[in-house]
Amino acid sequence: MTAPRLFCSRTGLLVVDVQERLAAAMPADSLAAVVKNMRILIQGARVLRLPVVVSEQYTKGLGPTLSGLREVLPEGAPVIEKLHFSCWGSPELASTIKGLGRDQWIVVGIETHVCVFQTVRDMVDHGLVVHVPVDAVLSRTRQNVDAGLRLMERAGAVLSSTEAVLFDMLELAGTPEFKAISKLVK
Repeated sequence: MTAPRLFCSRTGLLVVDVQERLAAAMPADSLAAVVKNMRILIQGARVLRLPVVVSEQYTKGLGPTLSGLREVLPEGAPVIEKLHFSCWGSPELASTIKGLGRDQWIVVGIETHVCVFQTVRDMVDHGLVVHVPVDAVLSRTRQNVDAGLRLMERAGAVLSSTEAVLFDMLELAGTPEFKAISKLVK
């Protein structure tokens, strides 16, 4: 499988279940690094004018999306609660994603081997090109991160990184967007 190039006009960012109580169960050092990369991706999406969609799994039990991510979301970014592990299983999320008319998606979140994997598999099954930055997904154990990444790759997702997806969409240096993204990743 080749790694299809990402185009700003065709790409969206999906942030899966990065919620307070779920995040508290993650290894602290790994969580900090992943949240940093998610913030970079959200801010990069704002620079590149990509739509951002956020899912929350059973908000009553797992709490809201981490405040460190909420504060950088583009104004009006939909935050949608779900009960299905896969975002695609939620009619509201699937409809929102389809309604944006993007056929390429960058998917980040927790947990890699459950909600992120099932979402990615379903999105690929529905004809979408999905890139997963491996430095912006997390599970409680490294083994589950690795298993989730293997499963997503077997399902047809492109495993990538935060910087790789952003610079793929930029194409060239010297633009205002390049300068803004370069500041984010330093």
